[in-house]
Amino acid sequence: MKYAKKSLGQNFLIDKNIVRKIINLTEVENKNILEIGPGKGALTEELLLRKPKSLIIVEKDKNLVNELKSKFSSNKFIRIYNEDILKFNLENITTKNLKVFGNLPYNISSQILVKILKLKCLSSKIDDIIFMFQKELGDKIIGKFPSKNYGRLSILSGYKLNIIKKFIISSNCFFPKPKVSSMIIHFKPKNKKLYKIKQISNLEKITNILFSSKRKMINKNIKKILDDNKIERISGLRVNLRPSDVSPEIFYKITELFEKN
Repeated sequence: MKYAKKSLGQNFLIDKNIVRKIINLTEVENKNILEIGPGKGALTEELLLRKPKSLIIVEKDKNLVNELKSKFSSNKFIRIYNEDILKFNLENITTKNLKVFGNLPYNISSQILVKILKLKCLSSKIDDIIFMFQKELGDKIIGKFPSKNYGRLSILSGYKLNIIKKFIISSNCFFPKPKVSSMIIHFKPKNKKLYKIKQISNLEKITNILFSSKRKMINKNIKKILDDNKIERISGLRVNLRPSDVSPEIFYKITELFEKN
């Protein structure tokens, strides 16, 4: 077996039972699929057995892309892109109702999630997102308010995504074997949102500012974002709280007012 590149955070999923469990989370037959980081094609192979309508693959490793093309070249409806997903323009994919799968490299998985969150018309383009993360990161993404895992990622993902299901995957299911467990999270984009945030990057900016001193009260950092008049207009906002004690709804209200400046 080709050795994984540590620089690309590669850990190949080799347990076929887990592969099937992942794909069973959603309907694949006659659906449009996007797979990010297919590696040696463990998920790809099973996806094809379910007869999708189309399959788009984005893989950075050129050697793996050559293997994938050799392995699956007979399937005319597959498009394989040898590109870095962080630089790949997902807006150019015109296919609607995508189901997105990704065994994500640990070192860039949070960046990939945020890239997906920044997609315009996310809910009209994507039906399901099924991503694999390092368990520790997964816990932060699904962290409820208030809890020790609640923070920037749970606030960002919670604005646009609903969490449908999650499960843990042992490190024994991979080659090379990572030192940590993984977590599969199945998301569905929200069709309706209570708050009108124009750009998720503004919410990202605000959580960055307020969580930059997460052990301190927000009274100084909040003034980098809003003036006193606007701060007083946000019901439930208390400046003597730490950022982890501020609910997601307050972060969304702060972002709404920030965008009106």
